[in-house]
Amino acid sequence: MLSFDVIVCFENLQETISVCVRNPRLCKDDLWHSHVDYEICLQTNSMCFRKKTSCVRRRYSEFVWLRHCLEQNALVMELPKLPPRNPFFSLKNTEQVVQRMKGFQEFLESVLHTTFLLSDSRLHLFLQSDLSITRMSRCALGKTKYTVAEAIQRSSSGFTSRSEKSTCDSDCERYRLWRKYHTIVPQLLMLNLLLKSAAIPPIAALLRRVWDIVWTLRREEAPSPS
Repeated sequence: MLSFDVIVCFENLQETISVCVRNPRLCKDDLWHSHVDYEICLQTNSMCFRKKTSCVRRRYSEFVWLRHCLEQNALVMELPKLPPRNPFFSLKNTEQVVQRMKGFQEFLESVLHTTFLLSDSRLHLFLQSDLSITRMSRCALGKTKYTVAEAIQRSSSGFTSRSEKSTCDSDCERYRLWRKYHTIVPQLLMLNLLLKSAAIPPIAALLRRVWDIVWTLRREEAPSPS
């Protein structure tokens, strides 16, 4: 497996924080879509962190989310930029992978070197739990049944419990279904309107029946995208 290690380590008052970004991995979302995530391992003796060692996997969009959150907390402080988004990014292109990982390294180095930012619970969830963006946001706001500390503690070696993972997967699947129906319904509606006046009553009736079924499923299954 292609692997690159980028390690940052600094000392402050005899406390150390070491972060390692490595092992880029291609993940298939569905037949047409995929993304790359990276392993982030943290080792520290700092009292700021509940777990002294942890390992999670994060993708580019999650780094973007984290930067946005920290930017709100940093006020006038300027955070380093993330590596630019590249629509043609490929795991097979070693130079692209190295440059992106270096960008992540510089970003994490700056964040972990800023004591003020270490108080942001979203940073801790990002580094020491594998909750999704939505669940990290809700947990930080106290809108989940578990606290930030519990979310981090239950994430053993970077993997949440089976029940938590199952719930996350279920939420993701429901949202994918919502997007699917949201795309299909307007198309079926247009076809239905076109064929209503056509001289093919059985086909029009069948399409109207399909429309009714999809519309019902959409109302019952679609979760809020927020």
